[in-house]
Amino acid sequence: MPPSSDETLLSCLRRADPDRYFATLFAPSGKRRILTILYLFNHELARAREVVSQPTLALIRLQWWREVVEGQRRQHELAIPLSDALAADLLSGKDLLALIDAREKAADSQPSDYAEFLIYARTTGGLLARLAGKLLGVDSDQIEDLGTAYAISGILRAAPFLAQQERSLLPADGTAPEILMEEARNLLTARPPRGAFAAWAPAAFVRRDLGRAYAPRSFQDRLAVLRAALKGRA
Repeated sequence: MPPSSDETLLSCLRRADPDRYFATLFAPSGKRRILTILYLFNHELARAREVVSQPTLALIRLQWWREVVEGQRRQHELAIPLSDALAADLLSGKDLLALIDAREKAADSQPSDYAEFLIYARTTGGLLARLAGKLLGVDSDQIEDLGTAYAISGILRAAPFLAQQERSLLPADGTAPEILMEEARNLLTARPPRGAFAAWAPAAFVRRDLGRAYAPRSFQDRLAVLRAALKGRA
């Protein structure tokens, strides 16, 4: 199987993760491929539990990706460019394994309480944003905070759909959604360093998403991202 072209990978990301696809367009052209690979890898981890009926099957899918990160070559449209990027030291295997670890912990149960929920949001969306920032030359706590806010918002948006599958990523202790929303808003006060907007651009959607029923992205949503790019904050 030949390596996937940049256009093919971007097209996959546009379908799989439209928000991060839009964010990637703000990255320097030379960084878009590696960001796309990172985001598609995250998408595969996120959907590992969504596409199976049992937690054990999700763990098997996550183990498959763990083996790829650890050096197993697989004939797969994403695994091939991912392995190439790891071999070229464009991505850190240690960082990618941390993303897998976080997904494994949530594969068979929801976060037990508010504290565990925040850890999950930070070690998934927060870490992903931080890794994207590192690829753009900026390692930032503020970018991680903004990625965590976006993760919280995303979990809240997904809650009704997961409930239909008798699943939940909300705190099992019954922490009110309003508390989670307030945490996300507080995280949005982070002032990220300039130069890595593509890493934290999805956080610009958060204020519009909190407390709003799920809806496809609109022109106004895209304008919110453009305003964030001009202001330098979400």
